[in-house]
Amino acid sequence: MLKGGSLTRRGVALARSAAGVARRLGRRPQTSQEFWSSYNVTEHRRFHDRDESLRYFWWRCEQYFDYLDHMPVTGHDNKAVLDYGCGPGHDLVGFVEYSKPSRLIGMDVSAVSLSEAAERLTLHGTKPELVRIDESTVRLPLPDASIDYVHCSGVLHHVPDPLAVLREFRRVLRRGGEARIMVYNYESIWLHLYAAHMLRFADPAGRRETVREAFRRSTDADDCPISVAWTPADVSDMAGRAGFTSRHLGNAVSVQELVWLPKRFDAILNADLEEEHRRFLLGLTFDRRGLPYWGDKAAGLDACYALEPR
Repeated sequence: MLKGGSLTRRGVALARSAAGVARRLGRRPQTSQEFWSSYNVTEHRRFHDRDESLRYFWWRCEQYFDYLDHMPVTGHDNKAVLDYGCGPGHDLVGFVEYSKPSRLIGMDVSAVSLSEAAERLTLHGTKPELVRIDESTVRLPLPDASIDYVHCSGVLHHVPDPLAVLREFRRVLRRGGEARIMVYNYESIWLHLYAAHMLRFADPAGRRETVREAFRRSTDADDCPISVAWTPADVSDMAGRAGFTSRHLGNAVSVQELVWLPKRFDAILNADLEEEHRRFLLGLTFDRRGLPYWGDKAAGLDACYALEPR
């Protein structure tokens, strides 16, 4: 399991691991900017009108049970809202349509995704502030105490220094402000079943991979530079060091995890699967919807937290 206190070093180590794979294949490893320009969550889809954009917004959100309950785009009227790592503007669409923020800012490392966000948001009759940030520069181009709400969904687990980014969130938040983050969950079907068993035991060579190596290449694309999963203790520790109190709101289970779930029996029967993963799969319970739980939280990939400045 992850231990608090070495998250940044672990992110750097995973980036180096990905770079090593690229070198062995004769390729220069991609930077984060290059990767997130070639790949994004909408797969560079172009939308023709507002209705198509909204249908896609709801389709994507509904692939993750309870995501919008934990990471709402409603209830932010008259707030200065920052979407950090906004990509091609998926969640910005939600803020534009279902809240009335006084200021809406989207930041991302990819100029390609920001251009797609601008094009899509034009269909919704708005032009939020879109700011390209440099992956090598952590400091945000915002004054202290200038933001009421920071939304950061699926981003921190891809950056080399998440603690420094959280400290920037703390700096720019006003008193009484809040950040909500979605990060990859170690205590998930994705890690303990898909990465640990399905990927690593699909062929004999895969067994030489660590679970974290398999996880890194499983979430977004094989050559994603950094992709890590954290436990609630990891997030609590990191948030505390950044000057926040954290509250674990819950985890969104992906539909894809439910597709894989019946294969847990094959994993439990696998005598070579590490005990940690077998115990996790044996200990799952289910709610009335059929969603898997580990303890009192759903065993989904997307772990959601509320952070309040101390």
